[in-house]
Amino acid sequence: MKKYINKFFVLLFAFSMMQSCSTDDKTIDNVLDGATNGAVLRTINATSIFNFFDPNSTRFVFDVALEEQDAEKGGLISEIRLYQSFKDNLDDGVDNSKDEVLILTETGAGLTISDFDLPRLDFSSTLAEALAINELNDGEFNGGDEFNFRFELELTDGRVFTNNNLGGTVSGGSFFSSPFIYAVRLQCIPIIPFAGEYTLDLVDSEENGWEGASITVTIDGTSTDYTADGAGTEHVVTVPGGTTELLFTYNSGSAEGDNTYSIEYDPLDGSTPIEAAKDGPDPGTGEILLNICL
Repeated sequence: MKKYINKFFVLLFAFSMMQSCSTDDKTIDNVLDGATNGAVLRTINATSIFNFFDPNSTRFVFDVALEEQDAEKGGLISEIRLYQSFKDNLDDGVDNSKDEVLILTETGAGLTISDFDLPRLDFSSTLAEALAINELNDGEFNGGDEFNFRFELELTDGRVFTNNNLGGTVSGGSFFSSPFIYAVRLQCIPIIPFAGEYTLDLVDSEENGWEGASITVTIDGTSTDYTADGAGTEHVVTVPGGTTELLFTYNSGSAEGDNTYSIEYDPLDGSTPIEAAKDGPDPGTGEILLNICL
């Protein structure tokens, strides 16, 4: 009986979602028509990753696009402000954390128009730019440290909206995700491959193998596929010194919800092995970024 009741509620939920999705093209109008008490900076898209090994990288950056929504469809904006701070997460007895500093004030001239005819703000920062703003020098930042970018939205009536006065309806992961604050973790993504052993631990929760999924490891143009059998399989990949290309790629299969993996790096110099990557269930497809902070 419990099994059939569960199926009923699943079907009921699916039906309600279908009804909701049928009016997706009216979502913006419906919400804005009833919005009289607040405003949000909706996240259109965001990239939040800095690479310790490449501060000037234009690939690993903080990049965000925001859409301002208020009761007047953007007519209530007075000012958008952006603050940046730095958190030192290394437990070495020295705290190099930095308090917030104001890095951007936007009153309208720098805004564009979004696909929904609402004000749009685009902002991007490299690690080098973030370090300069917080006046951080070599040795004062490490992998695992964190930059925070916090937005404030002030309306023409003087009200200010930011991360500490929002409800869950706009700070979660829905269409209206509007956290106002973005954490950018400093990762250690090797530019030149690290020699040593990489242990791939591939696990299947249903114990019937990865069913078509695999991780491809490419070393200087030579590619090898690794997969999991039964409950899981461990593979050791040796990367020799002098390697110029090393790429790990996850290829999806037919039962992604069962698959998880981790990649451990051992430099073979007697130091403790480091977890370089992990994902799953439902791992992301494509390139696997290694995070190796020595």
